[in-house]
Amino acid sequence: MLTPVSSPSRIRLFKSERLESLTLISPRTFVLSWSVMLPLIALVGWQGAGRHGPEPLATAGLIAAGLFVWTLFEYAMHRWLFHWESDVPMVRWFVYLIHGNHHASPNDPLRGLMPLPVSVSVGSLIWLACLALMGAKGTWLLLGFMTGYVLYDAVHFACHQWQMRGRIGRMFKRHHMRHHYVGEDGNFAISALFWDRIFGSRIRSLKREA
Repeated sequence: MLTPVSSPSRIRLFKSERLESLTLISPRTFVLSWSVMLPLIALVGWQGAGRHGPEPLATAGLIAAGLFVWTLFEYAMHRWLFHWESDVPMVRWFVYLIHGNHHASPNDPLRGLMPLPVSVSVGSLIWLACLALMGAKGTWLLLGFMTGYVLYDAVHFACHQWQMRGRIGRMFKRHHMRHHYVGEDGNFAISALFWDRIFGSRIRSLKREA
């Protein structure tokens, strides 16, 4: 489903209408897509377990491991890829395409979630890696990983589009807003905030030292 691109305040990334539409995704499309894809991944994992089905404890452990791996992946991608500083024009364009435009227009509701062409493509590569590493059981690792991704994207979208009045919601929103409006060199975690404490990138106050 292609999303209309017309918006006077939206940053345009491509001249082509088709390419531009592929950089956008509505919350409805996101929810409908992943409410189908996550159960499909689970179904593939179940089928791959054989006639006796998956072992509950081992399966839960693999899903939990995939979720944990996602949290590290999320932090590393945001810190070192999304904020990659380079003098090479092509690299600078690429970083702006995948993340810089979000900092330039952080509250665009159609760019607050990862477009499906990107998330599905990256997820497919991760799946191949999981299968190569663990065989059929790697699908359970992928399920945890992609569940972590969906939770991350939902939290990120909520931080920009919702009031987040509850104590936990305010904690996530405050953490991420400091990344946008206090310092882009900190608070890289979105869903697993403890990584900023562990790696020393947590922004502790509303103002940075001069």
